[in-house]
Amino acid sequence: MKTSRAGTFVPQPGGYTAFVPDPLPPDPPIQLNDFELLELLSRADRALGRLDGATEILPNPDLFVDMYVRQEAILSSQIEGTQASLIDVLEYELEGDSKRFPGDTQEVANYVRAMNYGLARLEDIPLCLRLIREIHHLLLDGTRGCERDPGQFRKTQNWIGPPGVGIRDAIFVPPPVPEMLKALDDLERFVNSDDHMPILVKCALAHAQFETIHPFLDGNGRLGRLLITFMLCERQVLRRPLLYLSLFLKRNRSEYYDKLNAVRTHGDFEGWIKFFLRGVAEISLEATETARAILELREEHRTLLTANGFATANHMNLLEHLYEYPIISVKKAVDLLDVAFATANDTIARFVKLGLLQEITGKQRGRLFAYVPYLQIFTEAGVRLDRADSALASD
Repeated sequence: MKTSRAGTFVPQPGGYTAFVPDPLPPDPPIQLNDFELLELLSRADRALGRLDGATEILPNPDLFVDMYVRQEAILSSQIEGTQASLIDVLEYELEGDSKRFPGDTQEVANYVRAMNYGLARLEDIPLCLRLIREIHHLLLDGTRGCERDPGQFRKTQNWIGPPGVGIRDAIFVPPPVPEMLKALDDLERFVNSDDHMPILVKCALAHAQFETIHPFLDGNGRLGRLLITFMLCERQVLRRPLLYLSLFLKRNRSEYYDKLNAVRTHGDFEGWIKFFLRGVAEISLEATETARAILELREEHRTLLTANGFATANHMNLLEHLYEYPIISVKKAVDLLDVAFATANDTIARFVKLGLLQEITGKQRGRLFAYVPYLQIFTEAGVRLDRADSALASD
């Protein structure tokens, strides 16, 4: 047996070694008097507070949140190897028909649904194993992982490694099932304990422990990242679900895995926490800038409409609706504006002429229009606009 501060590597009858984590919090305790850790914690707290406050300046903060949830869903799924794009997801939501979209699109849509479901459930029940199973079921429903026991903790041993690698050559083997179940119970107690630990430190530890336990046959990474947001919203650190670390983890994927591994092999919780806090600060500041960019874009485009003689109710209302539906059809505009088809078509045509909308299908019927300037704000944050690496973004 090889033991670290985080747990023990235990030889198994099959000739491999599995890691069994110790309960949280670590013993010896986290060195919160570390100057670098304290500075990073202070910086992350300030950045998170600015982000929470910055959204209040937006005309409709919930629409900003909706786009951020989509962004996180795409990035989190891309870490797992999916290829769905922002255009795919928005078209799928508009049309409600998955047949002509890549299978990856369903995974992203499920992520959005699971996020919203989890946040709603937290109003009634605490963040517990039951809720985690419910969210997992939604994540995998109807996707390529749907045959891998969605909503159920694994009943067999799993392992992490390149495709085709057997368990004896795995990079990491999580705890066997009995030890996994005990570790999950311990994690649930830790997440819900009132131990006065800084919430960001607690989130960092909970995420690392969840990924180490790896309780599902598929979807562990996505659910582990959702766990962070759920904890922050449940503790009311964030009024809206705005902190998504997938972009930071995607940018720093190798370091992410190295830091998690160092926790298991050397008990280096402090190194992992510092990495996590750096990500919180970086992503919070970027999201705050995104909120400001959206506000500036809205005022710029309201001014553009007014300067061109289009400051009518229909034009201004369509502009506001585009922040909720940045991919739109004439039929959708008819419903949103409650006008005749010809009026909606003429309104969209004026937006196209002004460069606010761009037709993206190239068809004469069933045309779709993208609010490209708005979508580009999110592509600059790391989300691919479409599969062709975006002819739209260069127009």
